[in-house]
Amino acid sequence: MKILAVNWLDLENPQAGGAELHFFEIFKRLVSQGHAVTLIASGWRGAALRTTIQGIDVRRFGGRHSFAVLGRGAVRDALRAQAYDVIVEDINKLPLFLPTFARLPVYVIVPHLFGSTVFREAALPMASVVWLAERPIPLVYRRAAFHAISESTRDDLVARGVPSDRIRVIHPGVDAEWFRPDPAGPRAERPTFLYIGRLKRYKRVEDAIRALGLIRLEFPEAMLQIAGSGDDGPRLRRIAAEAGVAEAVRFLGFVSEEQKLELLRQAWSLIFPSLKEGWGITNVEGAACGTPAIAADSPGLRESVIDGETGWLVRPASPPALAEAMRRVAANSTLIDEFGRRARRFAVGLSWDATAEQTLEHLQASLQTAPSGKESPS
Repeated sequence: MKILAVNWLDLENPQAGGAELHFFEIFKRLVSQGHAVTLIASGWRGAALRTTIQGIDVRRFGGRHSFAVLGRGAVRDALRAQAYDVIVEDINKLPLFLPTFARLPVYVIVPHLFGSTVFREAALPMASVVWLAERPIPLVYRRAAFHAISESTRDDLVARGVPSDRIRVIHPGVDAEWFRPDPAGPRAERPTFLYIGRLKRYKRVEDAIRALGLIRLEFPEAMLQIAGSGDDGPRLRRIAAEAGVAEAVRFLGFVSEEQKLELLRQAWSLIFPSLKEGWGITNVEGAACGTPAIAADSPGLRESVIDGETGWLVRPASPPALAEAMRRVAANSTLIDEFGRRARRFAVGLSWDATAEQTLEHLQASLQTAPSGKESPS
């Protein structure tokens, strides 16, 4: 099978996150089975226009803000130059509405859609563009098969008008051989909480900072580590200073996979206060390391954390609720091992091999029922 895929970013992009990890973990496995995958993505200053990543032919066009226009043209050119069997569009930014000109079957991967949460992240003009762009998805992609990474994403799609029989939920996996507890490595000596991810407003990392300020009244040695980069970093540093916890919040910036593994093993708990996610891959990576998570009871996250079993779900956008769960962990470190064992069992039940196998099965099934068509119109 020859697959033409579209994702706004590729795995080497400095802004890459969970959506890119998800895409490459699946499609590198399809490449290893003999399928050919070409990915069209945006570039960045200094990036090679073409490269191969994990067996996937990556072609870069434009940048983060111009890809909405240039990406469509790149897809047209690719379809004219070579025959493909299917187009895979990973909608994790703006949809490119490829069915409006491509007659090939379109298979859509949806980590999550922003909906109204985009107004918490972007300025009004840009937020309005994203919100409006998501509205026609059910109509434009009415013949497409949808791959949702969580029940929350499926429910969102159904509420927007996508028929449920066109959607299959396929959960992400985790590398439980790499992300695993280290029996010889102790936890941090003092209560240490960890956030890993991009620094964006809708992630609500500020709630973790303010919650830390609340629990330090009782546990003055508690600290918060923040691993990741993003445009919300300067504001979060100001919030830490204003909350009087600047010395207890460590901004680590981008960390390597080896550093991330060490951080996950040492933390007392992960913190994930985001208002909306597709799934929450870092929660499961932490679970594989035997580290429980405290997460907002929001779409996506409520599926990567089993409340009261692998971690705790708390009221979204509520530092006091988050602080109460953090206080519980800080006051009783035996909870870490108890919840961590159950978290590890949960994570081991998820694998990227299974995710890729289910995706291939769904992809092939969608081709059997899709309208015929091999070329885009000129």
